[in-house]
Amino acid sequence: MIAANIDSAEPFVTKDGSSIREAAGPVSLPARNQSLAEATVAPGAETEEHYHRLTEELYWFTSGTGLMSVDGEERPVRPGDCVVIPPGARHKLRNTGERPLVLLCCCAPPYSHEDTVIVG
Repeated sequence: MIAANIDSAEPFVTKDGSSIREAAGPVSLPARNQSLAEATVAPGAETEEHYHRLTEELYWFTSGTGLMSVDGEERPVRPGDCVVIPPGARHKLRNTGERPLVLLCCCAPPYSHEDTVIVG
């Protein structure tokens, strides 16, 4: 069995500007086909608009409030919401609340800077 706790994960900043702690994937545990990370966007902050050439992402929001944009369509997000982001879809996330916006992000294949294209 391979296991770890998120509290031992070293945070790093992704190419789009969000701070993440990877729970499983190339940086932490040896997951081969996907990654799972906790991402945080500070109050008033937003990520850079970007897309991934190969990666499909699932965002599942656990805390805070924000505005999610996928291919120009915007929607408010809050805890319990899940957003599917297909490969090639331009997306960005803005924290509209007074607390950190926290989400779990599952990427398949695993997240990589090389697969991230900034368009903003």
